[in-house]
Amino acid sequence: MRLETKIDGDILIVRALEKRMDAKVAVEFRAEMGRYIDDGHRRIVFNLGDINFIDSSGLGAIVSCLKHVGREGDLVIAEAGETVLSMFKLTRMDRVFQIFATENDAVKSMAT
Repeated sequence: MRLETKIDGDILIVRALEKRMDAKVAVEFRAEMGRYIDDGHRRIVFNLGDINFIDSSGLGAIVSCLKHVGREGDLVIAEAGETVLSMFKLTRMDRVFQIFATENDAVKSMAT
């Protein structure tokens, strides 16, 4: 899965550069994110702005990353489109993840 990353202070911002987050890319995504987390990144904004489809495998990979971050960090979601947001709501993951309309709002929330 193609990911773009940047750092803002101690916050890692990860943007998915794919249209779909499904079983085809979930394993690769989980492995790549695992490397970032193992490298010490514990505060992560995951920007889903380019993704227009997510299935249970993709959502499961994001949940797995949140568990990997653990209690000493956080992973929040930014810029999820309507279709992706509906999947989060359908599975009640909107109660697990903080979801922000913009990447900037997500970063600001983690900075305070």
